[in-house]
Amino acid sequence: MDDSAKEFFDKGEYLFRKGEGLAALASFEKSAGLDASDPICKSYIALLSATERGELNRAIKTSEELASTYPRQPLVCLNLGRLYLRAGRKAEAVEIVRKGLALEPMPEAVELLESLGLRKKPVIPFLPRRHFLNKYAGLIFKKLGLR
Repeated sequence: MDDSAKEFFDKGEYLFRKGEGLAALASFEKSAGLDASDPICKSYIALLSATERGELNRAIKTSEELASTYPRQPLVCLNLGRLYLRAGRKAEAVEIVRKGLALEPMPEAVELLESLGLRKKPVIPFLPRRHFLNKYAGLIFKKLGLR
């Protein structure tokens, strides 16, 4: 990535974190115009195209292609997970975000998974989650710090 493309990319990331999606999208598009080979930049463009322009299906398709072409890019996985959540595909979102976390620890991915309120497995796996033994065993284990 050349210097000017990197500057636009860094500006786009800053604006994205500030919540200024449209300005971030413009910066990422300028960066991609200068260096079209950056998969992370393309991933942000797809994510922001969905959120700012409503192009969700096209953005998911683009991000899925990026994730299959660049399977070792954790930010590509995270952005695809964000798109899956927008589309209501929570299970797929959790799976792809966890895949990205396995590649590299990212605070944004951890926050995303925590915000989803994922549940731990039941203490007694062969009983239903709502069974009173599972419920109270889980509470006791949590109080003891074993869970």
